[in-house]
Amino acid sequence: MLTEQVLVILVRLAVGSIATFLAILVWSRTRDTAWIFVVIAMILQYGEIVFTTLELFGLAQAELVVWAGVPLVEIVLHTLPLISLAVAFVIVVARRS
Repeated sequence: MLTEQVLVILVRLAVGSIATFLAILVWSRTRDTAWIFVVIAMILQYGEIVFTTLELFGLAQAELVVWAGVPLVEIVLHTLPLISLAVAFVIVVARRS
């Protein structure tokens, strides 16, 4: 693995862990539904970062379940954070109208 790839992986893991830690702190201090979905999105995004890292090192496999030629794990890990954010935004918009 190239040095540049290792540096990118380490930076993503470091920044993601800090953001996830702060998100969990927000979760413990708020009971607002929209914020909880934002926190869930961050946790899911960090899960995607960790899984991608494990896959690069050969410790995990995404190709166990394939749907339409794409590993189902990749589809789920890439879309769940976005779905969670979308739900949070819908909650905020519904509250404001």
